[in-house]
Amino acid sequence: MLVQLRQFWNDEGGQDLIEYTLMITFIAIACMWFVGAGRDPVNGVWTTANGHINSAAAKAGGGD
Repeated sequence: MLVQLRQFWNDEGGQDLIEYTLMITFIAIACMWFVGAGRDPVNGVWTTANGHINSAAAKAGGGD
């Protein structure tokens, strides 16, 4: 029993799978954070652009 426990403890067969899983998880969390952090600046750009387009359309007489 003790020999089997030592063999199990020293077995590194699944180590790569766990490392790759942790790396993919870290990348996914980082991507979600970047998307969340970039949402407000992008929203601000679109809001500003929309305001300029509406203002130009109103000045050109094309406002509905």
